[in-house]
Amino acid sequence: MSTVNEPIDFATIGDIFLAHGSLQAPAFLDGRLCAQLALADIDASTWLETVCATLGVEEPRSREDAEVLLEWRRRTEARLSAAEMSYEPLLPDELFSLSERAQGLKEWSQGFTEAVFEYDVEVRAGWSAPLKEALEDIEALVTIATDIEESSENENDLFALTEHARMAAMLLYTEQHPGEPQVEQVSSSEEDAQQTRH
Repeated sequence: MSTVNEPIDFATIGDIFLAHGSLQAPAFLDGRLCAQLALADIDASTWLETVCATLGVEEPRSREDAEVLLEWRRRTEARLSAAEMSYEPLLPDELFSLSERAQGLKEWSQGFTEAVFEYDVEVRAGWSAPLKEALEDIEALVTIATDIEESSENENDLFALTEHARMAAMLLYTEQHPGEPQVEQVSSSEEDAQQTRH
């Protein structure tokens, strides 16, 4: 069975964690992964070592599990760097309760913020005002209430907070990787120009 074509969502990674005897939330590690890819990259082997350390094991129990964990990193990096800005945090979806989804966002924010604070202080001091403000907003999400009632209003509020965190993550990546999302756009423009000439 090919793992590359399988969906990699919160439940998929959560099942792998449980199979390794860990109750650690995937959202926390996803937050760290996102920030690390944006700030200084984290190669595949280091990422796998990080996940295994979190799970309390020396290595994944199967090659298939290892492939899924590595694909998690690859897809995250691809979506962070994509011109269409398609990155989505790995969070509980609508099959989970609002409280569980809020807890997921909280844990993702904890992981993301932790990784950011580990980064060079002098470099952080030189970041743009919009980025600093966005990161402060994510830091504030670490303290959000998670015991929330099921309602359309609360669901809309949680969606807005999640989208805010997503865009802050994208802002961090694009500011640390200037020009990357525009690479494909430039290529498209060149192709259009060539087609016009022919």
